[in-house]
Amino acid sequence: MTGWMVAIVVSAVTMLVLDGIWLSLMASRLYRPGLGGMLRDSFALPPAIVFYVVYVIGFTVLAVLPGLSAGRWTAALWRGAVFGFVAYATYDLTNLATLRGWPLSVTLADLAWGTVLTALAAASGAAAALWWTSRL
Repeated sequence: MTGWMVAIVVSAVTMLVLDGIWLSLMASRLYRPGLGGMLRDSFALPPAIVFYVVYVIGFTVLAVLPGLSAGRWTAALWRGAVFGFVAYATYDLTNLATLRGWPLSVTLADLAWGTVLTALAAASGAAAALWWTSRL
């Protein structure tokens, strides 16, 4: 397995596990009270799969691979944070600007979470890949 394959797998697993924990803890505390009737009664898996695939590829290309090229997981960490902030800001600030009743609290929490989540996922993928390739 090559370094970039390790990076993608570890990044994806990290993101899925951490986001799963976040959503399971925050759905009833933040999203359901703040978004109420806008939320589906049941989770729609196909668009979620597409999102995670596209998102992981995006931050792998723009954060993880540059971190690997630099030989530093910290380069992937800060690039991941920037990518996460911009991506989540696109979603949350657009919703805040266009949807009636979209709460500022959801926007702020989501921006913070997207920034931290993507930074951690990118850094973990880069760190794992750097460790893996150093063993070869």
